[in-house]
Amino acid sequence: MTRTIAIIGGKGGVGKTTLTSNLASALAQLGQDVIAIDANLTTPNLGIHLGLHFAPHTIHHVLKGESKLNDSIYPHQAGFKFIPASMSVEDLEGVDAGRLQEITFNLIGKSDFVILDSAAGLGREAISALNASDEVLIITNPDLPSVADALKTAKLAERLNKKIVGVVLNKIGKKRYELTRNEVEEMLSYPVLAEIPEDRTLAKALFAKTPVVNFDPQSPAAKQFRKLAHNLVGVPFIEEKPLAFKLVDRLVEWINT
Repeated sequence: MTRTIAIIGGKGGVGKTTLTSNLASALAQLGQDVIAIDANLTTPNLGIHLGLHFAPHTIHHVLKGESKLNDSIYPHQAGFKFIPASMSVEDLEGVDAGRLQEITFNLIGKSDFVILDSAAGLGREAISALNASDEVLIITNPDLPSVADALKTAKLAERLNKKIVGVVLNKIGKKRYELTRNEVEEMLSYPVLAEIPEDRTLAKALFAKTPVVNFDPQSPAAKQFRKLAHNLVGVPFIEEKPLAFKLVDRLVEWINT
């Protein structure tokens, strides 16, 4: 059964696209067939994150009836597939965001997961992404404005009878003024499934146009993305020990034999 999940957070800049690309990759590493969709039609970024800035066929072309859906699905070297959006302002003309639901419906049975990178805010595009999905993963930063917007998003998803899987707390810097995990869970009434720290490796991975779970699987952020993927699939996440610790374990084992 295909699971359709909208990545949404209300506020812009909280990390929806980063979460979409890395979750798709982490799920693919677990053997899942994944299709990620850039559902942010006005300010798309998924193609930029994945190294396909100007695709010949995009979700805009599909929504306008100018391209077939299968022609707009591209494979990524990380093991998943994705549908980019057009970077051209001209392609916004004649686009019906309401047809997103039709696209995800046509992908049912063709993959294990369909992940939608939604637009910022709670406008028509974001609502269309919600309507096109069965489940919702809320992403927010540990500050009051972001969490307040996330709360509005949660209430809207509830009104639309969507299943809210949980919350991803992103850009954690462990500063005194940041909201804690418990405070976020209390405000939103949903569990925090992953806590993504501020990690310089994320910027390096973006420059390399590849998800950080592939760029540096052992980085702090990558471990959290992988942990989230394990959670969604229902597979226990066992964190690998660094090589130095493995060597010490082997040395101790050799001494004790």
